[in-house]
Amino acid sequence: MPPRGRTKSDTPTAPSTMKELKDTLWKAADKLRGSMDASQYKDVILGLVFLKYVSDAFSERRAALQEELAADGLSADQIEQLTDDVDEYTGHGVFWIPATSRWEYLAQRAKGDDTTSIGQLIDGAMEHIEASNPALRATLPKIFNKDNVDQRRLGELIDLFNSARFSGLGAGRARDLLGEVYEYFLEKFAAAEGKRGGEFYTPASVVRVLVEVLEPTKGRMYDPCCGSGGMFVQAEKFLEAHDRDRTGISVYGQENNERTWRMAKMNLAIHGLNADLGPVWGDTFARDLHTDLESRGGADYVLANPPFNIKDWARNESDPRWKYGVPPANNANYAWIQHIISKLAKDGSAGVVMANGSMSTNSGGEGQIRANLVEADLVSCLVALPTQLFRSTGIPVCVWFFAKDKTAGKHGSIDRSGQVLFIDARNLGFMVDRAERSLADTDIGQIAGTFHAWRGSASAEGAVYEDVPGFAYSSTLAEIKAADYVLTPGRYVGAAAVADDGEPIEEKVARLQTELFAAFDESERLAAVVREQLGRVG
Repeated sequence: MPPRGRTKSDTPTAPSTMKELKDTLWKAADKLRGSMDASQYKDVILGLVFLKYVSDAFSERRAALQEELAADGLSADQIEQLTDDVDEYTGHGVFWIPATSRWEYLAQRAKGDDTTSIGQLIDGAMEHIEASNPALRATLPKIFNKDNVDQRRLGELIDLFNSARFSGLGAGRARDLLGEVYEYFLEKFAAAEGKRGGEFYTPASVVRVLVEVLEPTKGRMYDPCCGSGGMFVQAEKFLEAHDRDRTGISVYGQENNERTWRMAKMNLAIHGLNADLGPVWGDTFARDLHTDLESRGGADYVLANPPFNIKDWARNESDPRWKYGVPPANNANYAWIQHIISKLAKDGSAGVVMANGSMSTNSGGEGQIRANLVEADLVSCLVALPTQLFRSTGIPVCVWFFAKDKTAGKHGSIDRSGQVLFIDARNLGFMVDRAERSLADTDIGQIAGTFHAWRGSASAEGAVYEDVPGFAYSSTLAEIKAADYVLTPGRYVGAAAVADDGEPIEEKVARLQTELFAAFDESERLAAVVREQLGRVG
């Protein structure tokens, strides 16, 4: 029977595929938009996804614990007592969820009653979860009972989430499915918000380029402008795909926007990542929350997509991070680069998404900073990416890869000291729609595979690097200096090789010239025919 007050045709049904699930939840969530601004709407929806996740994970652990205790022959009273032991949950990486915060409790009351709305119940649930889990304090949204939140539609959305069976799949699979939903919603919100969406979301294919090139497997990983945590999530997926221990990576990040910082903490919790994002949000330049990272030996990997070309930033000329030159006041690009380098371990490596102008600009001393970075042999690889990868901006982008140590060792068997790899990937990718391009798995594999062959990485599987005209070129520092330290890949890789069809060049030119003149003659003949016909009509 459908719930009271709703016809059978209005009752949500459980989608049968992951795509259907994502689309159904998004359409249902979109009904809540109403008079809410985009950022509040985003908090409401992502907060519900998070609440569903932590409650399902808690229920999974509770059921497993009861089975374990029953198998040990404990009495019903003992089982009941031990299933309420908080340590039995937190010790397994599961948040403790108070009884009135659990999804089944809220789902039963999705319609609210005469005295309490469903929004009040959800706000209370968020408060109780934060109070019970110190790691989540100041993280969860408590905005579900505001006047501009349609309580009827909120209840319907909870019904729909309830019908979509995430639980009963095993803790790992349930986490994966809700993690996918969370990421899908982030992508949809970013697309809907346009330029502002780029503040918290980096396209997955761009992140994968960084992850597949750097191959973070163990150690400390850092992102000074982590957005919603996409770099960390893709690193976790990389570890899973290669059957590596997810706990091998320690995650450190910082985010300047309060709402985005909260999103990141929820996103990482859903993916089971225990990340240190600092006690609060904050400006990386004004207040570095991870000054102790260097004392721990530095970051083994840094992956970042800093905001491009910031003109108003907390600049301090005496900052010790500006080892290679003081960045100009009207552009923070080289401030981000130098901050990232300052965080690297002695054999650490980094991948940084930047606007294309960073590879060639000479404004405000940036050319000299770039020259100093090259001469310090810190630049490992430059990749020019295709246009339209970012729906939020039309600015062409590239990826800088840095390495503190290019000798044979941790990152590869080939000593690449004094060399830089240039990759021109501007012709790769496919159009998702009229406004956005994406990189296919084969494109990402081509970029990463070229780098690993050049570096002699274990993942290269014995592949031997060779320059590919129009795509890849291994340059010496002397060549870069001769080019006045301009690092645009197209300048080095040259034009793509043209297949030899066996026709002598002189004969080909003569043939093409004859064909062109014939085309001109035919064009003139057709023009005369058209004029004659128009004259008859007149």
